Amino acid sequence: MKTIAACVFAAFAALPVSAQSASVSTSPGDPPGAAFRGFFVVTQQSFAASTTFDAIFGGSSQPFFGGGVQVTTPNGIFVEFGITHFSKTGQRAFVSNGQAFPLGIPLTATITPLELSVGYRFGATRWRLIPYAAGGFGRYDYKEESGFSADDENLNTHHIGYLVNGGVEVRLQKWIGIAADGQYTHVPGILGEGGVSQDAGETDLGGVAFRFKVIVGR
Repeated sequence: MKTIAACVFAAFAALPVSAQSASVSTSPGDPPGAAFRGFFVVTQQSFAASTTFDAIFGGSSQPFFGGGVQVTTPNGIFVEFGITHFSKTGQRAFVSNGQAFPLGIPLTATITPLELSVGYRFGATRWRLIPYAAGGFGRYDYKEESGFSADDENLNTHHIGYLVNGGVEVRLQKWIGIAADGQYTHVPGILGEGGVSQDAGETDLGGVAFRFKVIVGR
């Protein structure tokens, strides 16, 4: 969580730079130049590994929280870096004939995505309602701990994954906006090597998510 706080602080510390860059134009009628914007984000993700998350946490849809920074340009192209975090304690389980059986052993899973994407904002300098789409990749850190397991049964790993998203941004005023979008992620190489995910034959840590953002900046 300290890492998330540091990244969000850095994003908002960059806002004075956006104020300066937004005021630079070649003539009074020109749009502002490239600018930095900070954002907070809340995500609700439905995991592709639905059997695994149902067995461990009692549900395959789980929340993430975080923030990040965007660099926007007058021609609509933008770059976004974000970091989010999920942590929850459930219990170990096993799957037999498609049915999950809880074992009553506490299990805490932590997922921290660091995502970089490039996209396009349609009508960015003309419209108050701005559709956008983006694609990119990320590093997905995964940690799994159980108080009753030996250290070699715990897991601390990461893998590269891929993402696409699309949604709509609404400008509430000059420096404040909100956005809602859907995002698909594919993250192979972490699940499926042991435990309930191996029993269920699930290997993708990604899924489909709904994201809501509060944006500070032009």
